[in-house]
Amino acid sequence: MSELPRFVRVVLALLIRAFPQEFRRVFGDGMLDLAHTEYRRARAKGKTRAAIFFAVTSWDLVRTGVTERLKPAWKRSRPNEQTKREFGSMLENWMKDLMHAARRLIRAPGFTFVTVLTLALAIGSNVAIFSVVDAVLLDPLTFPDSRQLVSIRASAPGSDFPEEFGVSEEFYVEYRENADLLEDIGIYNGFGATLRTDEFAERSRMSSATYSFFSTLGVNAILGRVPGPNDVDDVAVISHALWTTRFGADSSILGRSYEMAGAQRTIIGVMGPDFHIPEEKTAIWIPEVVDPSDVVVGRFFWRMVGRLKPGVRTEELMVQLRPLAARLPERFGGSANYTRLMEQHRPVVGSFKQSLVGDVATPLWVLLGTVIIVLLIACANVANLFLVRSESRQRDLAVRQALGASRGRLVQAQMAEALLLAGMGGITGTALAMAGVPLLLSAAPEGVPRIDTVSIDAKALVFMAVLAASTALVFGLIPALRSSSTGLVQSLRFAGRGSATARPKHLGRDTLVTLQTALALVLLVGSGLLVRSFWSLQNVDPGYDTQDIFSFQIAPSGDYPDGPSLARFHYGFMEQLARLPGVQSVGVVRELPLDERPASTAFVTENSRDDGQTDPFVTYTHSGGDYFRTMGIALLSGRLFTRADHETSLGNAIVSQAAAELLWPGQDPIGRRFRFSSDDTGWETVVGVVENIHQADFRVSEGELIYLPMVGRSPRSWAVNSPGYVIRTTRAETIASEVRELARQYDPGAPMYAVHTLESLAAESMVRLSFTMLTLGLTSVLALILGAVGLYGVLSYVVTQRTREIGLRMALGAREHDVRWMVVRQGGRLALVGVLLGIVGALGVTRVLNSLLFGIQAIDVSTFVGMSGVMLAVGLVASYVPARRASSVDPLQSLRAE
Repeated sequence: MSELPRFVRVVLALLIRAFPQEFRRVFGDGMLDLAHTEYRRARAKGKTRAAIFFAVTSWDLVRTGVTERLKPAWKRSRPNEQTKREFGSMLENWMKDLMHAARRLIRAPGFTFVTVLTLALAIGSNVAIFSVVDAVLLDPLTFPDSRQLVSIRASAPGSDFPEEFGVSEEFYVEYRENADLLEDIGIYNGFGATLRTDEFAERSRMSSATYSFFSTLGVNAILGRVPGPNDVDDVAVISHALWTTRFGADSSILGRSYEMAGAQRTIIGVMGPDFHIPEEKTAIWIPEVVDPSDVVVGRFFWRMVGRLKPGVRTEELMVQLRPLAARLPERFGGSANYTRLMEQHRPVVGSFKQSLVGDVATPLWVLLGTVIIVLLIACANVANLFLVRSESRQRDLAVRQALGASRGRLVQAQMAEALLLAGMGGITGTALAMAGVPLLLSAAPEGVPRIDTVSIDAKALVFMAVLAASTALVFGLIPALRSSSTGLVQSLRFAGRGSATARPKHLGRDTLVTLQTALALVLLVGSGLLVRSFWSLQNVDPGYDTQDIFSFQIAPSGDYPDGPSLARFHYGFMEQLARLPGVQSVGVVRELPLDERPASTAFVTENSRDDGQTDPFVTYTHSGGDYFRTMGIALLSGRLFTRADHETSLGNAIVSQAAAELLWPGQDPIGRRFRFSSDDTGWETVVGVVENIHQADFRVSEGELIYLPMVGRSPRSWAVNSPGYVIRTTRAETIASEVRELARQYDPGAPMYAVHTLESLAAESMVRLSFTMLTLGLTSVLALILGAVGLYGVLSYVVTQRTREIGLRMALGAREHDVRWMVVRQGGRLALVGVLLGIVGALGVTRVLNSLLFGIQAIDVSTFVGMSGVMLAVGLVASYVPARRASSVDPLQSLRAE
């Protein structure tokens, strides 16, 4: 057939548009096809005939089209009425099916209760964990265009620095001036210091931050203002929590001055309730003024946040920042070691949100994956129940098919039952989640960001609805399709003949049981690994004692202008404490182990300049009194501090064994000297070496740690204001009131706070692992129970179906032992196949637990073997119950049964 000229096709299409839209929707395509066909016929008779036809047809289309618009001759037949009728009929059918399904479920209360409870536990646990994951990990930060915010850190492959570390002030100056892919950039840090008012004094978490920190995040104060470019460090903004708890939400707080971090500062603003950077407990932000002409290089303890320009990717920013960092020594100077470090420097740019979440993400994803596995096991369990139920209804379904019901109607009738059960399970599960989330949050470790925003909100309800609908499809559709096959009518001829002639297919049920067993084993192996990690952590040697140690802090209320005066205050108080009954020794440390993390910086040794290496990065703290003996930290060589080290400027120091090996490998560290890389005013001399300790976490040894005395090389080198006191006493649990009374007498203006026993801090340090272990353990037990119930249910049904066969066997002489072994063997085979599949799955899945494990590998043979044995044992026990019932069958009664 010849192709129409483009002109003809375009004109005819345009002329059709003269008709009303509804008319065109019904008749337009047909009119065009007819016009095209008639044109071809006319063209076949000549060009003249084609031109006449085209002109007449065009005029006719215009005339009738305009007429139809002005005086419609065609009345809408409302084509959607048929659709409405079809939709109404479909809805009516669904309502009937749902009502019939409800009646059937009411007549089977046991089946309904077990199914709803199984689904409720699985869906409820998923909704609860999802609400936590959504609030902590998925919800975007509350800052404007928060996806544009990035965290900028540093790395130096080949150096002694950590894999990733912070930035220094010179980075801030250079990047702010020359990184044109950034809209804004700010630096900040976190530290603990004393807040003192007329009514109270307490240790608070504070942060130093440039004014651009607030503008980069796009935040402002809800009361007052945030620091600006003209502010110096004599002002501060406070958190909403501090404002409401300590200042009674008093709006007149603005303009008042209090002692914060050792200086008088005026409050100029109150932040919003959801602003918690860098930590959840940060209460005060103090402006950090960076003068480009007075930058001290190499102080890598700052965190940096930047805002990307629209369309810029993190990879592009890293490419731009690298040459900027490389030219820092040329602009700001610094030692030869600093220059070498900048040659090795590589910028690290990542999501700002991820930097805030930190290591919380892995446990939460593990928990969500765990409850999803439990949901799959529950679906398999319920699918098995549905298979059994649909097989018992085969005669009813066959009759309906014989009377003319289509396969779709049969599937719909059974899916109505699945939807009802899933809906009831979802509603019940949501109620369980609402009750369980507060318990979950109370057991969660401290420091989880945004955990206070967790709730069962609209997103969680939508998640529940999607989950319920999905589970209905998972556990309902396959049984419904199987039980509505076209051969149902043929099964009517076997009615009443028992299972011997119409033996059901067990492959589907067996597959589901095997899947349940495999998934349950994956969870069992994961929980087993965490239990062993927890056990290893409990038995780790932290390098100090946790029993019989009481700790607290006080903030001196007097005027102590320098280090020696503060040292005399603390030594006087320690003498008073040592006189209390049962006190064996007393000491102080600036950062108490398991409570606060010490600062880190680069240190220079006397031979550092010539060894071609960068300055090593080492953690340091300050200690005094009888700290090492009180904590039980062993002296390996040299001596401990004496009182003279703390009250005069001797410049002595003690180092851990790991620090000694790092700074002076293969050498005797006693008498060796070192200094701060950023401070060229004097050297510290090593007088003692002590054993390594776990300062912040039992999972990681702090390793390199330097202990400095309470007094530096000059009276103003440093001042230890509010250290942690440690007391060795057998009355650690009960001595707090006596210590508080003594503190009140010694310095009435110095309240006592941060009261702990080291044993309680040790327990808290393992909360994150124990929380993950507990929740994974509970879900593993639930999975184990569901797997056992699934295996029991299948074998029970098999026994029921094979009652006549078993009776015949026993009538022919089979012993009870043989019958029991036959059933147990069948269950054991299913459990064994499931265990083998579960081992394969666990080999891959448990690798995600690596960051949570301690003292054990993700692939631990003993754990795999032990958990596999447990799973097999549970499978055999679940098989024995129906096996015992099978062996008690009365042969005569079973043979009479139809």
